[in-house]
Amino acid sequence: MKTKITFLLFFIFVIAFSQELPPIVKYAPTTYGAGNQNWMISQDYQHYVFFANNDGLLEFNGSNWELYPSPNETIVRSVKVIGNKIYTGCYMEFGFWKRQSNGKLKYTSLSNTIKSKILDDEQFWNILNYDQWVIFQSLNRIYIYDSKTGSFKIIAPNNNITKSFRTKNSIYFQTINEGLFEIESGKGRLVSNNPVLKNNKIVNVFSIDEGLLIQTQLNGFYKLVGNDLSKFSTEADSQLYDSSVYSSQLLSDGSYALGTISNGIFILNKEGKIKYHIYQNKGLSNNTVLSLFEDADKNLWVGLDNGINCINLQSPIQNFVDNTGNLGTIYTSKLYNGKLYIGTNQGLFYKNYQTNDEFIFINGTKGQVWSLFEYDATLFCGHDSGTFIVDDGAARNIFPKSGTWKFETVPNQKGMLLQGNYYGISVLEKVDTQWRFRDKIKGFDYSARYFEITNSLEVYVSHEYKGVFRLQLDNKLLKTNGFTTYVTPQKGKNASLTKFNNAIYYAYKEGIFKLNTKTKQFEKDNLLSSVIEKDEYTSGKLIVDNSNKIWLFSKNYIHYFSVSKLSNQLKQNVIPIPASLTNSMLGFENISQISNSDYLIGTTDGYYTMNINDLSFKKYNVLISNIATNRLNEPLTNRSIQENGHFKYDDNNITFSYTVPEYNKYVNAEYQFLLQGFQEEWSEWNAKPTVNFKNLPPGDYVFKVKSKFANSTLENTAVYSFRVLTPWYESNLAIFVYLILSLFLVRFIHKTYKNYYHKQKEKLIEENNLLLEIKELENEQEIMRVRNEQLSQDVDAKSRELAVSRMSLNSKNELLAFIKEDLKKTNDDGNRSIKSVISTINKNISEDDTWSVFKEAFDNADKDFLKKIKLAHPLLTPNDLRLCAYLRLNLSSKEVAPLLNISVRSVEIKRYRLRKKMELSHEQGLVEYILAV
Repeated sequence: MKTKITFLLFFIFVIAFSQELPPIVKYAPTTYGAGNQNWMISQDYQHYVFFANNDGLLEFNGSNWELYPSPNETIVRSVKVIGNKIYTGCYMEFGFWKRQSNGKLKYTSLSNTIKSKILDDEQFWNILNYDQWVIFQSLNRIYIYDSKTGSFKIIAPNNNITKSFRTKNSIYFQTINEGLFEIESGKGRLVSNNPVLKNNKIVNVFSIDEGLLIQTQLNGFYKLVGNDLSKFSTEADSQLYDSSVYSSQLLSDGSYALGTISNGIFILNKEGKIKYHIYQNKGLSNNTVLSLFEDADKNLWVGLDNGINCINLQSPIQNFVDNTGNLGTIYTSKLYNGKLYIGTNQGLFYKNYQTNDEFIFINGTKGQVWSLFEYDATLFCGHDSGTFIVDDGAARNIFPKSGTWKFETVPNQKGMLLQGNYYGISVLEKVDTQWRFRDKIKGFDYSARYFEITNSLEVYVSHEYKGVFRLQLDNKLLKTNGFTTYVTPQKGKNASLTKFNNAIYYAYKEGIFKLNTKTKQFEKDNLLSSVIEKDEYTSGKLIVDNSNKIWLFSKNYIHYFSVSKLSNQLKQNVIPIPASLTNSMLGFENISQISNSDYLIGTTDGYYTMNINDLSFKKYNVLISNIATNRLNEPLTNRSIQENGHFKYDDNNITFSYTVPEYNKYVNAEYQFLLQGFQEEWSEWNAKPTVNFKNLPPGDYVFKVKSKFANSTLENTAVYSFRVLTPWYESNLAIFVYLILSLFLVRFIHKTYKNYYHKQKEKLIEENNLLLEIKELENEQEIMRVRNEQLSQDVDAKSRELAVSRMSLNSKNELLAFIKEDLKKTNDDGNRSIKSVISTINKNISEDDTWSVFKEAFDNADKDFLKKIKLAHPLLTPNDLRLCAYLRLNLSSKEVAPLLNISVRSVEIKRYRLRKKMELSHEQGLVEYILAV
């Protein structure tokens, strides 16, 4: 019982998620950079869309959003594009915005001209237009502005106004407890005071053939024909009563879009049948719909309490979104016997095709579903739990031993199927009318997610982590005698293998390779490989549909190739839907053909269907939306788009913004640009709507941009010409001034050089004269030097003479002393004559006299030496001075000894004592010091 209740709850829960809906483009406040709430929407002739937002006037051109704060920083409640002006109303303020030459909007206040007539605390909630008049409606009054004369008329009803409305030929408004009024001749005329219209808030009024169709907030629709009011019932009446309608829009196909406070959007056809009910769990960003607007491309814009949505009502692509996650990621799908089956990571589900019925879970299939395969009026399901046969919403497991990836028919054996399992390949056979598992093929135990079989029973298997194998099966499909592993092509992430047009193809990141049946080698197919070149590879998944088309998936496109009817060449078709928008599981992309032109593509949160024959889109124009320049490290300055540009030489960083104002969810515009004068070739196609050129040199340039939409290049090319001016110092006037200055400079340089060479000549003469004088001085100095040398030689000679004289005196004294000694020996006591001789000898050998004579001669020869040495060393004795004088004559100790009448040893001792008295260092020589004095 508990299991039954659980299943019933699940059944009831998924019933709300079975309708396929148009694609919804979601814009969160963080995306558009403004307030959460959007109160009114409008569009201009360029297809730019404008929103009355909490933070101001919000503009969207298909590529970029821009917010213009309201003039008094209050909430903008209303917006209406009339001609080339965008009228807005907010708190105690209304006026219009007009586009300037630089592409930006500038505001002009109208309410300031009647400021004294504006009521305190008045807000303007709606703007309508009729011929030349613009109607600004607050909750208190209606202001009618004549755009030709600039005058105002004011309608001030007795009670507050709930809302104002426009039909094809009239303007209406409702007041509280009074009914519906029409504006005629600038005044309000009561149309109906029926109690229903007095007691129910009117949301909108539509013109119909019989009269008026009036939509109320809680009680649905009423028809007003003359004075008769009757109920117009719809399928949504009960739900509308509980949801409270806040906004509505008559669509171009005659349908009605109703936005509610708590239950999203209802779209009803003319008869009141529900076409779509779109709310938060079905992909809408928010259940509170404040405003609705149908644009020129028949997209329905939805201003929400928290964000903005754009519903592509005319898109050939329809969405089924499972926001709850109950279905899970879809891996496979199949239309079989009028039922649509989808296999997900949660199990197998089905519903009746082309109905809004719920998806029903098939009991026993809980878990991962890998594939669905129809053969011999039987639907096979490859599952993580094995192989199931599915029939009329029920599933029977015929092979539970291993997970099953896929199925393939056996050539010329109708009652046989091969299935790829987690651990090899096995055989299914049909016995009587029932399919059953026969056995596993022996000799190959690797996973066989992708495999194909040839007429000669060769099996080719792709293993993501081991590469490609080739097996040769026996005729009974019992075993393989070994297998061959290919060296090339190599293994690859998200690689796959399939058979197309009787040839086997293998795809991985290096390209798509075709099997050569003669050499049994894989050769690169350049046409198919071109799909995944230029960093376009996301997955190597290859899928062949029932019409013999091969499908491939790349980063920015879905591709399919078909065989040409007139040749064997493949015809390529490209669907410009990027992988980022399809939300598919990479490596597990899946597409199934559900009719001749209708395809279903599974995603991680549901699926979408598309009719490839309807994949045609309106022709758009590419527009340059903004041009801005700046100096280095300075903010951008907007420039005029309408006129050719002239920019200063240092204002040469230029940014172009461009757009194709389209709002399709699955198809993005791509751009290609060329800057003539700077580039030689057009750029690569890119989805980025801006380009920046930095540090452009002076010159003339022409910027061109073209666009590609839905793989078709748009007819127009947007062009903008501009010039980067040369700096003032490179202008013609500057060059003329430079020429004049150059002439003056040449003349000045010539004169300067002339003066310079003249001065150099005089200087050279002066230097030569000076050199002659110097030469004369040098000659005189040389003469003086020679003389000095001669004098020095004379002094040296005299010093030698002095020394010789001293030596002679010394020898004389020695001789006299010797004679004296001899006389003493012969001396008799009474011999006076001998004593007299000895006395005479003593007088002649007086040392002091000898020294006095020497000292006087030495002073004459070496001026003041003894005085200098005495002054430097006051402690020197006469004997020390005498030694100094001998050393000054450069006499050796041996030569000095007889002069001092002492031994050589005594001379050395005297020299040692003299050094101590002079306090000479050990390194300093005594003779050198004396000679230097």
